[in-house]
Amino acid sequence: MRVAITGSTGLIGSALTRSLLADGHRVLRLTRARTAARAADGSESATWEPGARLDPAVLDGVDAVVHLAGAGVGDRRWSAAYKQEIRLSRLQGTRTIAEACAEAAVPPRVLVSASATGYYGDTGDRVVTESDPAASDFLASVCVGWESAAAPAAQAGVRVVHPRTGLVVSGGGAWGRLFPLFRYGLGGRLGSGDQYWPFISLPDHIAALRHVIDHEDLAGPLNFTAPEPLTNRAITRATGRILHRPTLAAVPASALRIVLGEFAGSITGSCRAVPDGLLKAGFIFRQPGIDEALRAALDQG
Repeated sequence: MRVAITGSTGLIGSALTRSLLADGHRVLRLTRARTAARAADGSESATWEPGARLDPAVLDGVDAVVHLAGAGVGDRRWSAAYKQEIRLSRLQGTRTIAEACAEAAVPPRVLVSASATGYYGDTGDRVVTESDPAASDFLASVCVGWESAAAPAAQAGVRVVHPRTGLVVSGGGAWGRLFPLFRYGLGGRLGSGDQYWPFISLPDHIAALRHVIDHEDLAGPLNFTAPEPLTNRAITRATGRILHRPTLAAVPASALRIVLGEFAGSITGSCRAVPDGLLKAGFIFRQPGIDEALRAALDQG
């Protein structure tokens, strides 16, 4: 296959690129920076801008598009300006990609356009599947608009899949920044610790992306989360156990709000999302439990 990827330098995008290239597929990186047409790893590249029209010819000969680009929700404190950046980076970028897919001479077979479990908001200890409604908070409204922005591709007959991703357990990214704290004995629960965290290992996330690309019967939203989400307290204990470190520290919700502002609600909120769609589609998780996911992350460095 030939697969186009936005956000190809990010945690998930770079891992997906490596996975595809290792299996002999061709990768077209859609990047905002001007780079060489062909990289050392054999991938191709083309320039795009989320707020500008993308020449549909760029996607000619592409079998699948995986759209991952967007401003990081935890990269900065949420000012009004940054919230607008988070929203626009997703809505404008997705519409740009979806319209190019729709207008291509031979449209891609599938557009995999990222979303997040933030769609559901804080759901307490209630189990959440893809059929549950959206919440009304900021991140939920972003996710609703994010998914809706892919409509031009779907209306043109392109199969569209929305991975609603949970917290990706990895040696890099946000989770990778937690490991040093635990190694120094500073790891602990966040807030009450009773909130459910819908996690997924990075290898399982990549395998799930490959699964939805290959299976023509899959469309719409799919929760990319491990089969049994755990509370922050349980994940904290597991991390201490794997690293052989105490987990006595705790960060009160009030302190998180002082440091992180509105974003703290995403950390202390609870989402017990389960991958109902993936399981029904026959996807097999390689790291279904938190211990396996943590060990895989540590093996990645």
